[in-house]
Amino acid sequence: MTTPARLRPSDIAITHPDWLHDATIYQINTRQFTPEGTFAAAQAHLPRLADLGVRVLWLMPVHEIGELHRKGTLGSPYAVRDYASVSAELGTREDLRAFVDAAHALGLRVILDWVANHTAWDSVLVERHPDWYVRDWAGRLRPTPWWDWEDVVDLDYRVPELRAYMRDEMVRWVRELDLDGYRCDVAGFVPTDFWEDVRAALDAVKPVVLLAEWEDRELHRRAFDLTYAWSWNEALHHIATGRADVDALRVYYSWNEKAYPADAVRMTFVSNHDKNAWEGTEEEMFGDALEAAIWLSVVGEGMPLVYNGQEAGNDRRLEFFERDPLVWREHPRGELYRRLIALKKEHRALWNGVWGARMVEVVTTDRSAVLAFVRDAGDDAVLAVLNLSPQAREVTLLDGPAAGTWTDAVTGERRTVALGDRLPLDAWGFVVLTR
Repeated sequence: MTTPARLRPSDIAITHPDWLHDATIYQINTRQFTPEGTFAAAQAHLPRLADLGVRVLWLMPVHEIGELHRKGTLGSPYAVRDYASVSAELGTREDLRAFVDAAHALGLRVILDWVANHTAWDSVLVERHPDWYVRDWAGRLRPTPWWDWEDVVDLDYRVPELRAYMRDEMVRWVRELDLDGYRCDVAGFVPTDFWEDVRAALDAVKPVVLLAEWEDRELHRRAFDLTYAWSWNEALHHIATGRADVDALRVYYSWNEKAYPADAVRMTFVSNHDKNAWEGTEEEMFGDALEAAIWLSVVGEGMPLVYNGQEAGNDRRLEFFERDPLVWREHPRGELYRRLIALKKEHRALWNGVWGARMVEVVTTDRSAVLAFVRDAGDDAVLAVLNLSPQAREVTLLDGPAAGTWTDAVTGERRTVALGDRLPLDAWGFVVLTR
């Protein structure tokens, strides 16, 4: 396999907002977030989210949903009928602006989910601009090929007027609602030069962040601050279910370091709306490995995502096309996330992209089961040793920048580490030390 050359810093032509440096992102499925399923009801949770420590709130699509070929009773929010609208199910445009303003007052940022690849069958654009759509072999409107997305039809980005319309709508929403950016659905299904045009137009309004639902280093060049770490999630899931060992994660981290630009930020996650709805709960996905996976999502390179309900220990798959409100409760996982997010903010080595430090592997006597690394920012460092296996292990630290006096991030105890030390680890156990 040939590894592509790493993008040089001079190839990156966007400026990341400063508030991204230590941020954690939080996804809100507004339909299921509260019993009311509205912006106004979600707004009441903002102080709690600020206390949790997250910085960026990602709202799933807020537009009117199409009715033709709708899935379920309420349809998918990713089947947009009108990009200029706000779904009455969620509230009004004024309610959304009030949510954004209240979030800003608490130091939070708000990004909106934008679905550029396709629309609902009964979109206003189908009626007004039928030439803006891709057609199949018989000249009919066509859903995205090879997927089961029968409730949507694909737009045609070879049409200049479509590009201009979509760019201008995204700019208008940022200008009028003071949004802080977008999460861009299936970003790789839309031409990269469109996103680059959008980024330039948005940056002329205010500093924004763009998150691509895709894995591609080229998206970072002139468009996106963040891309998904789908392969990180998949590797960790395979390890947790016994289908892979730690080398699967080493492949991800190698590509992340060598093939992506140094200031690219990858979004690491153990759950999101797709995973929860179609593949299972956190416990179903990761079992006894869940806590180790959550820790790695924060102390490893990347920006962690919290999907709404994780902090409440949500233990069920949420319906996607029907109302299925979360049950909010105090749960130990909420305190775990609060502690981990605070740890990330406190230690510069754990910050995002070039603000933080690269992971440098610490070699142990059991590389197939144990992942160990140091992130050293000079005046601040973190050492993590994770046993990603269902058996207890005892490993020796063989090589790497692990030596020194550290503080245990869990117990607060001081401990000295040297190469040659033997370290016992419980099944799926871990040690995280700070300096």
